[in-house]
Amino acid sequence: MDPIMITLTVVGVLVVAVILWFIATYNAFVRLRNLVEEAWRQVDVELHRRYDLIPNLVETVKGYASHERGVFEEVTRARAAAAQPAATREQQAANENALTAAIGRLFAVAEAYPSLKADANFQALQAELTNTEDRIAGGRRYYNANVREFNTKLETFPASIVGSMTGFRRATYFEAEGSSRDVPRVDFGGARTGE
Repeated sequence: MDPIMITLTVVGVLVVAVILWFIATYNAFVRLRNLVEEAWRQVDVELHRRYDLIPNLVETVKGYASHERGVFEEVTRARAAAAQPAATREQQAANENALTAAIGRLFAVAEAYPSLKADANFQALQAELTNTEDRIAGGRRYYNANVREFNTKLETFPASIVGSMTGFRRATYFEAEGSSRDVPRVDFGGARTGE
């Protein structure tokens, strides 16, 4: 066999291998990006569920602590800001953190009213909100795991070449603020026994 033909065959095989690798890597980025978006949609569903619970919670607390107007207005403002579509995930996270802090202050107000803590409607809303917060935390973990996988692939050589050539950008984490990085505890002792 002619050395030129051998060289052309080797070069042709290498070119085909590089093209197949490029296509496979690009498809992997698309798959990971779609997983990140799917995970975000799950978080978004739970966030909207929380937005729907908050007005009922505020109205219930208002019935017992109507003079705490500033707290109610703060929760309402924070809910409105969080419910609006944000330009970036970082902005959405900041809005959600402000809402979580406002809800924490609302529960702090409720702590001062034993009759409110005993109210069945308040207890049901409290349980529903706690359940929703747990779902948000789980969704956030799933979303952040997908973001980590996507970003790792995007930053790992040689896949980073394909990522930069095709316009993929780092995804942003959806993180909770605060030193404990947990949602505020909303248990007023209803589930405790012996106290």
